[in-house]
Amino acid sequence: MMYSSRRKPVLYFTKEDSRSGLLLRMLTRRCSLFKLFCTFITLGFLSVMWLQYNCRVTSSQSSRDDGSVQKSCWETDNPSWGPHKIAIIVPFRERFEELLSFVPYMHTFLKKKKIRHKILVINQVDHFRFNRASLINIGFLESGNDTDYLAMHDVDLLPQNEELDYGYPEKGPFHVASPELHPLYHYKNYVGGILLLTKQHFELCNGMSNRFWGWGREDDEFYRRITAAGLQLHRPTGIQTGYNTFKHFHDPAWRRRDQKRVSGQKQEQFKVDKEGGLKNLKYSIGSRIELMIAGVPCTIINILLECDLNETPWCIIN
Repeated sequence: MMYSSRRKPVLYFTKEDSRSGLLLRMLTRRCSLFKLFCTFITLGFLSVMWLQYNCRVTSSQSSRDDGSVQKSCWETDNPSWGPHKIAIIVPFRERFEELLSFVPYMHTFLKKKKIRHKILVINQVDHFRFNRASLINIGFLESGNDTDYLAMHDVDLLPQNEELDYGYPEKGPFHVASPELHPLYHYKNYVGGILLLTKQHFELCNGMSNRFWGWGREDDEFYRRITAAGLQLHRPTGIQTGYNTFKHFHDPAWRRRDQKRVSGQKQEQFKVDKEGGLKNLKYSIGSRIELMIAGVPCTIINILLECDLNETPWCIIN
């Protein structure tokens, strides 16, 4: 059963949302067509020059011993980097400023480590409360057959230490943002922020519970799923940067978290959801957009979740 509550309009990515579209909205109506044409020509020329300057392949840089040539600066999938490829799954809503920093930064970080990757931004555009766990489940289902492991990755958390491992977590889930390193959360069972899993292990846990609407608690429930599935949780070792290992750039004054607990949510938030997860996930895709941010490709998937008010009436706030 679908239900729409009143809330402010969400940020909905469309194919028309490009730099040229933003420029058109900023220009005054009195601007002549000739000036507009000249502006686009100038911007286009500058963009080409910038790309050539930053991404060109010189003979000294690109020539290898085997005579091959390196690809462009936004290369994300070089088979020579190894057999595995990660899907960076970003649960998202109305945080475009953070996304502008996240996408190019993570691409540069992963490329330097020679990790094949693609970035999936799962953008919730319905009028229900934010459901991070459901968005991560959707990211898993929509990540495609070209990836074999995933990172559940917050958009406001950037790794600052190049020794952090984003490689294939064959031995079990790998919690990159461990309690010893995360700048905010330090309790033992914390598995939020950045967590890597193989697709087989994520499916073994039946994904995450879909009952957590609003902010918090879904990670704690997922920790129980990991242990119930018999998986061994691993964390970084030998990292000397402590709580400076990550940059957390969420502004609570500007973007307040939805921490309200309504209806029976207070009692339900500590229970284990034994049935819910990938098997009872319900959603529809509004659109799928291939977007370039600072020359880096990412995929925006606009998602409309469904909510059964009989099961989780706290998906809305009256």
